[in-house]
Parts: sequence; structure tokens; C-alpha cells
Amino acid sequence: MLKDITLGQYFPGDTPVHRLDPRTKLILTFVYIVAVFLVGSWGGYGLVIAALAAVTAVSRIRPKALLRGMKPLIFIIIFTAVLNLFFTPGEDYLFRWRFIKITYTGVDRAISMVLRVMLLVSGTFLLTYTTSPLAITDGLERLLSPLKKLHVPVYEFSLMMCIALRFIPLLIEETDRIMSAQKARGADLETGTLPERARALLPLLIPLFVSSFRRADELALAMECRCYNGGEGRTRMKQLHMAWQDGAAFLLGALLVAGILLLRRLGI
Repeated sequence: MLKDITLGQYFPGDTPVHRLDPRTKLILTFVYIVAVFLVGSWGGYGLVIAALAAVTAVSRIRPKALLRGMKPLIFIIIFTAVLNLFFTPGEDYLFRWRFIKITYTGVDRAISMVLRVMLLVSGTFLLTYTTSPLAITDGLERLLSPLKKLHVPVYEFSLMMCIALRFIPLLIEETDRIMSAQKARGADLETGTLPERARALLPLLIPLFVSSFRRADELALAMECRCYNGGEGRTRMKQLHMAWQDGAAFLLGALLVAGILLLRRLGI
């Protein structure tokens, strides 16, 4: 299960999506999230799925990678579906037995919410798959730079995001290594009741926390030894420049939102 967590991983490539400015991808990801929440018809969901499939194909990211990243979220997806299926009020009953009531409205809303969660997660994954953590940091800092006039620590916030994204795969590898070591010593982490499995994870959490604090301390020490001082006056090896591809991407994003609003208005 841990190997299926792909958030924060970056797959290098030389596709049009990889070459886009990170600011463009950050803005379009936000637009995509807003577009998903604006969907109000099945035609809108079809349009969003088509757009997601097109971006996945252009970026040459295998759909298997997106589906594999969904595995850790299966419980959340199922819980969302059940919650909307059984607790959505309505009079058009599909199934009714004692206190169990399933309406056509509940089925429609359950499918809609599951699609919405999966589309949101897939779009976020595509951002991290096609953009390196350093590029995300630079793009986020440039986008939030106007907030510096309000004395908002933009650089520190961007650096924190970069370190967090970079450490996700490392922590997953460390957790998998500790679990393998515990299993080699006879620990049973996969059988038993839920409380028993939760108690079995305690010997796993302690060394994981110790390892995480050790990595953080080593990183801070390395930055101090190199006289690291971020913020104003710091130069960048790679300068961000927008090209015509970024303009075309913005146009496609605007067309997506316009299409969703039109389909919602028409009720298609």
C-alpha cells in the first residue's frame, strides 16, 4: 500500500506539459479545481474527464500511475459514496427496507461525489508528476510575491512546501524499510482485529518519528554550514519565462470553464 502513494513524485520528461512554466501549471490546477466544483451535469463531468485524459496523454503519464495513486484513498472514496448513498433525502426510492433507504437522488449524488474526489486527486497528481518540487517552489514564490508588501513570509512558505513535497517519497521509503525490519523480527502488521493492528503500528511510529527528526536536523545543519540565507537578494539558477505555449494553455483552461458553465446552463 505504501508503494502506491505517488504524491510528491516527479517523473522527468520533455513533453509540452513538462515544459510549461510552473506558474502556468499552478494557476491552471487551481482553475481545474474550480471547474470540477462548478460541474453540475453529467456532460460537464464528461468534459472534465476528456480534458484530464488529454493532459495525461500529452504528458505521457501512464494512467496506471494515476490509478495506483488512488489505492490509499479507497477508504475515503467508499466512505464518501456510502455517506451520500444512504443519507441523501428524497422521495424517488430505489430501495427501501426498514431504516435503509436508497433514492435515485442518492445514487446520482454518490456517483457525482466519487467522480469529483477522483478528478480532484488526479489533477493534483498530474501537477506533481510533471513539475519538480523546486519548480513548484519557484512558481509559488513568484505568484505570491505581491504578498511580500504585506510582510507575508512568502519565501519561507514556498520553501516549506518544497521540503514537504521532497520528503514525502523519502518518508514512504523509510516507513517501508522499518516495516520490513519489524516483519523480519516477527512482527505481525497485517492480521488481527483493527485495534490489534493499530497497536502493532506503535513500534513502527516511534522509529519513524526519530528518523524524521534526524533528517530534519541534518538538513538544517547542512543549510547552516553552507551559510544558506533565503529571501531578498537570492538569485536563481533557472529563470522563469512564459512562452506562447503558456498562453495556449490558459486559453484551453478558459475554454474548459466556459464549456462547463454552458453545459450546466443547458442542463446537459
